[in-house]
Amino acid sequence: MPATTPPSTAAPAFDPEAIRADFPALDQTVYDDAPLVYLDNAATSQKPQVVIDRMNAYYARENSNVHRGVHALSQGASEAYEQARETLARFIHAPDPDTVVWTKGTTDGLNLIASSFGPTVVDEGDEILLTEMEHHANIVPWQMLAERTGASIRVLPITDTGELRLDRLDDLLSEQTALVAISHVSNALGTVNPIDAIIDAAHAQGVPVVVDGAQSAPHRPVDVQAMDADFFVFSGHKMFGPTGIGVMYGKRKHLEAMPPYQGGGDMIDRVSFEGTTYDDIPHKFEAGTPNISGAIALGTAAEYILNVGRDEMHAYESDLLDYATRRLEAIEGLRLIGTAEEKTSVLSFVLDDVHPYDAGTFLDRLGIAVRTGNHCTEPLMDRLGLPGTIRASLAGYNTRADVDALVEGIRKTQDLFG
Repeated sequence: MPATTPPSTAAPAFDPEAIRADFPALDQTVYDDAPLVYLDNAATSQKPQVVIDRMNAYYARENSNVHRGVHALSQGASEAYEQARETLARFIHAPDPDTVVWTKGTTDGLNLIASSFGPTVVDEGDEILLTEMEHHANIVPWQMLAERTGASIRVLPITDTGELRLDRLDDLLSEQTALVAISHVSNALGTVNPIDAIIDAAHAQGVPVVVDGAQSAPHRPVDVQAMDADFFVFSGHKMFGPTGIGVMYGKRKHLEAMPPYQGGGDMIDRVSFEGTTYDDIPHKFEAGTPNISGAIALGTAAEYILNVGRDEMHAYESDLLDYATRRLEAIEGLRLIGTAEEKTSVLSFVLDDVHPYDAGTFLDRLGIAVRTGNHCTEPLMDRLGLPGTIRASLAGYNTRADVDALVEGIRKTQDLFG
């Protein structure tokens, strides 16, 4: 009797065309019937049909407030809402769902940490260490905290290629350092920062670290326990989920010690005019009626990414980034901004004698959606001596054909303005 071949347990090969078919927004034309080439994923990603359907299903048949009702709709909504929290905990390998707090997004999460955790560790004369490549959302809340407490901001510089000056880290980490806040991946350069080394160096001096994961969570496997981040924040809308929803992960010891960020609604245990006691984490930080549909649909988005293969998608995006980098480097009169050895998903560039806004406007008329400007990183642009860049950012549904269309569009832009 012939031997039989056991069924394969290997994950299927990543198929960008199959993934692309899941996203209805990508199947359209703009202006003069130009096919849409969507390369603005670092700003926000498109949504797969399963996420759209999940939001519609909630409002069509499940709509009810959570945690407050004994009727069937409320019970069902509460269960779906908390199941989504469990999914996001699994998505970032959090130790348990109680360490996952729903927020409006990365910016809201950073403000929560700065307002609630910040004053417990930052005092007058202390220093908060940031980096030269931070998004405004990871600068301004810390400046506000420094103003309130009498602390100061220190900045870890970058090289001309867009990599952190780790040789300066020991000098900047001092007895006065009370907190480090750093982006995992630069939204303007695509640089993947050596987050493990920075966290290890900070923790060796007893300094907590806040990680802005807005650009890493959508594109790379994230393990907050292995990373040992004190806090990790990210947004749903950059990872195929809805807008207005995000996650703040925090170590349990910090979350339990932190005071509430806002008051009212679901964050209370008992209220009297003599005083109020607060609910346990994570609910202590989730005042008022939350973005229920957004949280549930973000759970669906995370499941979608896990189902298509997170490692496989990361590998595919890395290959596509390599292809796009080679093609753009071959264009005379184009200069890539941010050429770190380790990058992900972002290609920022400038064109000789063409303002980024003009280039972006013309590319738009060709159906090519890119982002232009300072990308909410004005200090970084000042460091680079640029008014801004043109940024093409990739996702798993982009293809080499998209990159080829961008290259052709850039050449047409150069011909027009040359």
